[in-house]
Amino acid sequence: MAHKHEIPSLDESFDFSPALRKKLIISAIIGVAMVALGAFLLNNHMSIGVWSSGHGAEHGAADAHANGEHHGATLFSRIIGNIWMNSVYFLGISVVGVFFLSYNYVAKAGWYTSFKRVPEALPSFIIVPAIIMLGLFLVPSSREVIFHWAHHGVMDPASENYDKIIAGKSWYLNFGFFLVRMVSYFAIWYYLWTQIRKYSLLEDENNDIYFYNKSRSYAKMFLIFFAVTSSTAAWDFSMSIDTHWFSTMFGWYHLASWHVAGLATIMLTILLLKDHGYLKSVNFSAIHDLGKLMFGFSIFWAYVWFSQYLLIFYANLPEETIYFRERLSGYDGRYFAPFIINIVLNFVFPFLILMARESKRNMIFLKLACGSILMGHWFDFYQMQMPGIAKDQGGIGIIEWGTTLTFASMFIYFVANQLSKANLVAKNHPFLEESLHHEI
Repeated sequence: MAHKHEIPSLDESFDFSPALRKKLIISAIIGVAMVALGAFLLNNHMSIGVWSSGHGAEHGAADAHANGEHHGATLFSRIIGNIWMNSVYFLGISVVGVFFLSYNYVAKAGWYTSFKRVPEALPSFIIVPAIIMLGLFLVPSSREVIFHWAHHGVMDPASENYDKIIAGKSWYLNFGFFLVRMVSYFAIWYYLWTQIRKYSLLEDENNDIYFYNKSRSYAKMFLIFFAVTSSTAAWDFSMSIDTHWFSTMFGWYHLASWHVAGLATIMLTILLLKDHGYLKSVNFSAIHDLGKLMFGFSIFWAYVWFSQYLLIFYANLPEETIYFRERLSGYDGRYFAPFIINIVLNFVFPFLILMARESKRNMIFLKLACGSILMGHWFDFYQMQMPGIAKDQGGIGIIEWGTTLTFASMFIYFVANQLSKANLVAKNHPFLEESLHHEI
């Protein structure tokens, strides 16, 4: 009889109030205004909060600008780099919602069922970074800022810009094939999510195992497709920015970063919903298990990160070590601090705070871990992409925080809107009882 008091809480609807909608729209507008302000100040030699060694934090970028140290980069490069980097970061968090659902569907797992509507809502945002990234790629000026391989004449032997190494990759890195891959990623990821979501909602209306099996079939398709595209997307969106460089471990490293950031987003969303009286049916055993995944994949990310670094370090090949040299000491050392912060926030802090069993059942500790992981993997994507795009114009300041605030506000808006469209508990899911009584 102990479980009967939980049954009324299965009927829960999230109220996406007009006040919350208004706040998110205003915060997105503030973010855009911050980018405009940061661009204005930088354009007038008044850099704010730039990471740079050998220069004051207030004047690092201005000094570099005055000395003519552009290395081909401009203020436009920094803005475009921030838009691309945040698009890739939030795209990953969104698609991990489908990834999380899919591997649990295929495993016939039941523990997560009480909160499955949370990861189910994340992929609704895929459409936003998809449109932004396609727009940036289709415009020649922004495409050439992001990708060295897209520069005019770089693959033409008759051009003064010809690069033999990049030309050797022209079968893969060319406008048409790259565009086809981008559209395929976005369209198929989004389509498979809509199908999983559709049958999940039909399951609520019709208590029939048929709808669960349909969702599971689409989950299988997603896993097969994502097994390949999680790596190729990593090569396309991040690794090809540094066109001369490559790593055979990069696909795993990129996916690990996306995955753990997605897990932290799912966890933080659950905790915030519970703070506001929702998801009463989600017990601390389910939260504990999700915390274990966060802990485990933070360790996995660190393992892959260190393995990639170690292999390149001891191989000591110039075309490989340049990647780390640019981040550790290149461009006046302005990327060194983000590089170190990345390790601390993504490994050291989560490892220490989530190691104890009770910490994975403590909402304050879990929120701290989620915040650390989400900020840490933002820094991870920053140091992955910005040295190759912004070069000596990179920094951490008003432009960066404004861009991130805009993306985060849009992301929360889309997720909250999706959460409001269905019951917060999948009440006819065949494994719901297992989840309600999950104990570890």
